[in-house]
Amino acid sequence: MLTSRLLPALCLSIAGLCMSPVFGAEDGATRVVVQGNTLEDFFTAALEYSPELRISRERWNIGTARRRATNGQLLPQINANASLSDNKQLANSVGVTNRYNGERYSVQLSQVLFNWQAFNARSQAYLLEDQAEADYYAQLAFVLTDVADRYFAVLQSEDAVTSIHAEFEAVSRQLNQIETLYNLQSAQITDLYNAQARLAAVQAEQLNLESELDIAKEALRAASGVNVGDLFRLDEGVTVPNVQGSVESWLEQARSGNFQIRARQFAVEAADKLIAQRQGAYMPRVSLIAQQQRSDIGYDNTQQPYRTDTTFVGVDVSIPLFAGGSNRASVSEARSQRSITENELRQTELEVVQRTRTAYLQVKASELRVNAAQRLADSTELSYTAMQRGFELGTVNSVDVLNALRDRFSAERDLQRARYDLIRYNLLLKRDAGTLSADDLLEIGTWLSTPQN
Repeated sequence: MLTSRLLPALCLSIAGLCMSPVFGAEDGATRVVVQGNTLEDFFTAALEYSPELRISRERWNIGTARRRATNGQLLPQINANASLSDNKQLANSVGVTNRYNGERYSVQLSQVLFNWQAFNARSQAYLLEDQAEADYYAQLAFVLTDVADRYFAVLQSEDAVTSIHAEFEAVSRQLNQIETLYNLQSAQITDLYNAQARLAAVQAEQLNLESELDIAKEALRAASGVNVGDLFRLDEGVTVPNVQGSVESWLEQARSGNFQIRARQFAVEAADKLIAQRQGAYMPRVSLIAQQQRSDIGYDNTQQPYRTDTTFVGVDVSIPLFAGGSNRASVSEARSQRSITENELRQTELEVVQRTRTAYLQVKASELRVNAAQRLADSTELSYTAMQRGFELGTVNSVDVLNALRDRFSAERDLQRARYDLIRYNLLLKRDAGTLSADDLLEIGTWLSTPQN
């Protein structure tokens, strides 16, 4: 089986995600609606809820059933037959009519000794089962990373809304301060208008970010089937480990470990077996036949005065001679099918390599972006503090303070976005490289803490 030979920790330890109660399970039209709070809640719910994952699982089950069916065709086949008849025989030459009852019982065993088509059909069924299994785990990795991506998109939107609320309060305080100074004739009307315009802009941005938060929550609910509660937050002190290794090492890992590539490789191998299976139509088929029969009627149901027991053991050999060209056509079809699967494999490899390279570059860029965003956030915080102090001393005008305030909160949201992007790109890189494990997902869960009310 593929699991024991090829699949990494995701396949072997994914059960760890399923230890918690299942959320959002559906049974027909009945659906239990609950709220998810932790990342594990949404993982567990998605495993039960995702239609794509269920389809992949059933395709795997179909592959297993077909493998068992083809394997069973090569095992001994035993058939029992019984015949009870009421016979009427007319002898025209003497004008005599006989009526008699007849019985015939038989047990037959057949065992394939050589059947090239059946042998390759069995090998093909094993490969198709492995392909379905790899497709399932590819879909599983996609579902889990998709849920994680949507979860962090909600967190990012919530942080952005919190930040814009804080900015709104800060601009409101600044506006009140300017209004007080204007009433004392210590500020110009243009300063007041500029502050009012800035507050209106923050209100518009606040509405936009709140709308994005609602959309992000709905996207997470659509992927998991559960409503979004108070999500666990990303700890401020969490440091995401840097990605080790070169881009070429990650590309090599993707070529050998990506589930989609493995599935297409199995498809190519199965196509080779299909060609061999079709070519087997030119080869002889040999079977062992053993039969035990008891009967009191003879050939053509003629009456016998005694019962006979007949034991038969033989070898049945069938040699195809001519099939009207259908065998050659089926082999040609199989070869074309093999060419298609080979090009599908190449296309998948190109797509996976491109995604892996892009994810690696995004991770590396995000690592630098987090550091740069942190420095920018610190500098804008100091700049705003200095501007505010200068405004109080009369050396800086209100426009400079409002600009510094805008830059401060903009840098804060950029830092939040960069941190979440780094986590998401890490997951995408590991998914496309085939190294994503349940431990990776559970580790991310440990970075989250209970929300503060």
